[in-house]
Amino acid sequence: RAAVLGASDGLTSNLSLVMGVAGATLTGHAVLISGIAGLLAGAFSMSIGEWVSVQSARELNLHQIAIESQELKEAPAEEQEELALIYQSKGIDEKTAKELAANLMQQSNTALDTLAREELGIDPQELGGSAWGAAITSFFLFAIGAIIPVFPFIFTNGFTAVFISLILSVFGLFGIGAGVSLTSGSPLWKSGGRQVILGLLAAGITFGLGKLIGSAIG
Repeated sequence: RAAVLGASDGLTSNLSLVMGVAGATLTGHAVLISGIAGLLAGAFSMSIGEWVSVQSARELNLHQIAIESQELKEAPAEEQEELALIYQSKGIDEKTAKELAANLMQQSNTALDTLAREELGIDPQELGGSAWGAAITSFFLFAIGAIIPVFPFIFTNGFTAVFISLILSVFGLFGIGAGVSLTSGSPLWKSGGRQVILGLLAAGITFGLGKLIGSAIG
């Protein structure tokens, strides 16, 4: 999720930024500086956002498990009954469910692990994933996506750079959409085409607005 969001957000947001600045002024250095600034600012923002999101989820899960552990110590009979009811809701007969719950309650660690998984829906081994892993992945994938529309302005400028930037971005957007189709099961052309259309729409709007603002300022 972090990888797909990072690459998609990086390419789309920086393509829009580059086209907006290019619409206002076709000066290569201005577009290049804006694009690199957008890349760095967006990558750090995305990375921090992912870290906070995943870390907050981990802390919430740990807090819920701590509460469950306390309840297990203070009211083991009630927790055993809850566990038995959970097993019954899964189709196990009442007698067997109670026997399973009673056996699990004899092992505190196993009981807490089972209650966390079955009652809270939390995997104690994962706790929502790695915050640093999500942050680092988001940073680099955003940067990779964001460099695509900026790259031509390193070597050229004007409408030539804008045209090459759009061509490269179309391929990049389609590639991201195709990647999504591999996990979602949707047709490749549908996911890729949708990503291209939305990305170009955003770029077109910002280019037009940049043109208007550039004319007004000029």
